[in-house]
Amino acid sequence: MAVQLKSSTFQPANPQPIIHIRPMRLEDLEQVHTIDRASFSMPWPESSYRYELLENPNSRSWVAVTNASDDNQPVTGVVVIWLIEDEAHIATIAVHPEYRGQGISRELLAFALSNVIQEGARLATLEVRANNLIAQALYLRFRFEIVGRRPRYYRDNDEDALIMTADGLDETYLRWLVSGGWKK
Repeated sequence: MAVQLKSSTFQPANPQPIIHIRPMRLEDLEQVHTIDRASFSMPWPESSYRYELLENPNSRSWVAVTNASDDNQPVTGVVVIWLIEDEAHIATIAVHPEYRGQGISRELLAFALSNVIQEGARLATLEVRANNLIAQALYLRFRFEIVGRRPRYYRDNDEDALIMTADGLDETYLRWLVSGGWKK
């Protein structure tokens, strides 16, 4: 397989700053936590992200930032994936509200999946709120399928979670990701 991608740069569809995807750093935690709180009714505590960075050997964490050459890079999005054997579990993905609708989540997901496939992932899975149709559309674009339901999974409102899985993450899927097949 190809060499693992360490970072990626792209120009969003709207005339916005260039977005760069890179590994998450400790100094990103405050901004990552801000995005998490703005995105989810049950956000992770900042300590969970610290754990992912420093203690969880299965965790792969990336952020999208603007102005990649600037020392003060605003974090616009985040993705955390747990790679266990050949399974990638998408633990969280979120984009700052001011940057939504620009394709950042798609770029983050494509980048992260490309990386974990190159590390041996053959299956990707996640839970998504049953009412979160925007997130479901994102995952369907990447060939995830609904394979199950977890009743009353979310404690804040007893909403069900849909289990979505993308199987067969092989060299063909990787080429499709890298070539931007998911953009069509």
